[in-house]
Amino acid sequence: MSEDHTYDLVVRGRRIMTTAGEVAREVGVRDGRVVAIEPLGNGLDGAGVLELADDEVLLPGLVDTHVHVNEPGRTEWEGFASATRAAAAGGVTTIVDMPLNSIPPTVDTAALEVKRKVAAEKAFVDVGFWGGAVPGNVGALRGLHDEGVFGFKCFLLHSGVDEFPPLDADEMERDMAELATFDAVMIVHAEDSRAIDHAPSASGTRYASFLASRPRGAENLAIAEVIERARWTGARAHVLHVSSSDALPMLATARRDGVRITAETCPHYLTLIAEEIADGATTHKCCPPIREASNRELLWAGLVDGTIDCIVSDHSPSTAELKLLDSSAPSGGDFGLAWGGVSSLQLGLSLVWTEARRRGIGLERVVEWMATRPAELVRLTGKGRVALGFDADFAVFAPDDAFVVDASRLLHKNPVTAYAGRALAGSVRRTFLAGSEIGGPGVVDPAPRGRLLRRGGVEPNRVEPAPRSDENG
Repeated sequence: MSEDHTYDLVVRGRRIMTTAGEVAREVGVRDGRVVAIEPLGNGLDGAGVLELADDEVLLPGLVDTHVHVNEPGRTEWEGFASATRAAAAGGVTTIVDMPLNSIPPTVDTAALEVKRKVAAEKAFVDVGFWGGAVPGNVGALRGLHDEGVFGFKCFLLHSGVDEFPPLDADEMERDMAELATFDAVMIVHAEDSRAIDHAPSASGTRYASFLASRPRGAENLAIAEVIERARWTGARAHVLHVSSSDALPMLATARRDGVRITAETCPHYLTLIAEEIADGATTHKCCPPIREASNRELLWAGLVDGTIDCIVSDHSPSTAELKLLDSSAPSGGDFGLAWGGVSSLQLGLSLVWTEARRRGIGLERVVEWMATRPAELVRLTGKGRVALGFDADFAVFAPDDAFVVDASRLLHKNPVTAYAGRALAGSVRRTFLAGSEIGGPGVVDPAPRGRLLRRGGVEPNRVEPAPRSDENG
């Protein structure tokens, strides 16, 4: 920073989303953090100055705690460079990577170190890591915790990949009891394997067949197990990608009872509905599945009343070949065979905002669900708000913009999306990480500036890229 300027960057605008709501402010950034927030017109002096247009809102960078990057091992599906560039384009400045679909899975400290080495020089946004809880690795959980993972993921049924096997409910309880001794959180893919075994098998191109194969009862049973095991052990628990609105009363009651449980849902459950999914549209296959319109409305109600804490992507990409998109092929469009997962890392803010404003829900609530609350889930105390002392991670958002999703313009590795051709409201025009612009019209070839995050801090010995001459423009 030049000695002639008080701040590295000053952002001025009539619409700054602070903890006091959307207000006219000037924001001063120094050494990657917000150090001043003053009324617009005070004339803060910065080496770089960003004047927001009247149709732009400065938001905190989003925090997405449910991303499958898949590197190393399945990098043809996704990788740290492509995933984090897509994140930056969507206003997401922090992701937490899931422990499976990469090889090796993050179930011990050696695997965590492999993943960190791969991510270190490819991350365009800040990256943290979940650990995995699988049969037989209870002795590795404390070591992973001490090495900085943000918590532990388990499945209650087959995960889709053999190298990350599920726990049964008793194994989950034993692991939760261990996690309670050092106050770590267990995050759970909650579908009951017995209920699914008794459901009709998914096969063929009919979406109705796939939906029947993943009944909401399977989700409800598994969530009930998570609640009770959290109650018995006193552990923190978090239910991933809630799709069944039937489970919301259980979650609300458990929380009133003092059970330490939180829950998330995802853009695809809030924007898509089963009634509109075409046969053979395997882009829409995910587990648990996208359900009916009436269910979607109850999920929105659960967000508004606080039963559901946050919205995250569950970005779970694969190659087009694994999605079996060619319905003219012998196995094309077969929901029983196609890989399950929806890619939405770049589109989440616009997807959620499009539906929220239709329901009269303000942008402030969207920011709470997509930035503030996910940061709180993983205890990233410097993320998710435009506030003094917080990281200067920003998204410049134009809520009245409109665009149509073009899969070829998305930055994740494979141009596969459930949202192709969908008209959305709101666009991210620029993104800043620690006060440096990483996405926007002035950044043609950004450097990978992302840091590797640990529970409670930043990975040591991270060499930061040299400043670019076009930053803070």
